[in-house]
Amino acid sequence: MQKVTMLDVAKAANVSKSTVSQYINKRYQYMGEETKKRIQQAIETLGYQPNYLARSLKQKRTSMIGIIIANIMHHLSTEVIRAIEDYCHKYDIHAIICNADDNPEKEKKYIEMLKAKQVDGLVLFPTGENTELYEQMVREEYPIVVMDRKVEELTGKVPSIFVNNREATCEAISHLLDLGHEKIAIITEPLTISPRIERVEGYKQALRERDVAIDEKFIINCEKMFMQEKLDELFSYPEPPTALLAGNDLVFIEVQKYIKRKKLSIPNDLSLIVYDNIPHAEISTPSVTTVSHPAFEMGEKAASLLIRQIQKESTPIEQNEYQCTLIIRETTGPKLY
Repeated sequence: MQKVTMLDVAKAANVSKSTVSQYINKRYQYMGEETKKRIQQAIETLGYQPNYLARSLKQKRTSMIGIIIANIMHHLSTEVIRAIEDYCHKYDIHAIICNADDNPEKEKKYIEMLKAKQVDGLVLFPTGENTELYEQMVREEYPIVVMDRKVEELTGKVPSIFVNNREATCEAISHLLDLGHEKIAIITEPLTISPRIERVEGYKQALRERDVAIDEKFIINCEKMFMQEKLDELFSYPEPPTALLAGNDLVFIEVQKYIKRKKLSIPNDLSLIVYDNIPHAEISTPSVTTVSHPAFEMGEKAASLLIRQIQKESTPIEQNEYQCTLIIRETTGPKLY
């Protein structure tokens, strides 16, 4: 069967080939409703499929972007991906999603692969380790938006989106202090990226502001595989913590395992806050106090900034800092003993 062309559609709709092209590219400014109906009917009757490869060569755009996620297991990542994909869909831009697993080598391969596929730009949750590659993209003026993590080599050079980790953690710890807790622990994964570092800084800031001594043994930074051992050690002290901040949703899972294993009553035995958006926090028993990211707003902003760069619009190199929200639920309560 001979392939249906744009010219065939134009003849069937009794319009010019350029009018069909404008219709396919959704440029309707000077097109009447009757003309649009005729073109759409001709496309459906003939079974016409646009040649997107030819269009990308002509426009020097592929209408595809890359999203490189540091760890797709984080609920924040999936929410941000969804927001970016929804926003891009309105512009007929498709997303290729890559999971770097916090592995710099994997991240490097994905950046090189996506650029080789000529995607129009990248949203990047950076590992922070591929300095030379980041700087190369800046020199090339390649469209890029950095999400969630601060990288010194990119700061002030590309649009970036962060949250107020330090201030939000300080507020969460202050809430526990207001409830009478002074022996408060924090547990995070290793301090290799800015959000984790800033959360520990916010924890320390809250204690200093209330003249509460900082006990370094209450600050745990380790890989998830070692967290059960570290939690056993933490709660074996003569005066164990009465409250704990889990540094993200994956850390929270490890804390949950410990709570179940030790049959702890929450919040009677331990008050608990989780830094992250976690599914079903409000309907769990007890409902979980969280520090919540505005993930959808962050994703939409990232997509907007990237598309503006792709379309060669003037895009300020802005550092967008979003405010997290402490949502107080049932896993935090007053110190009982």
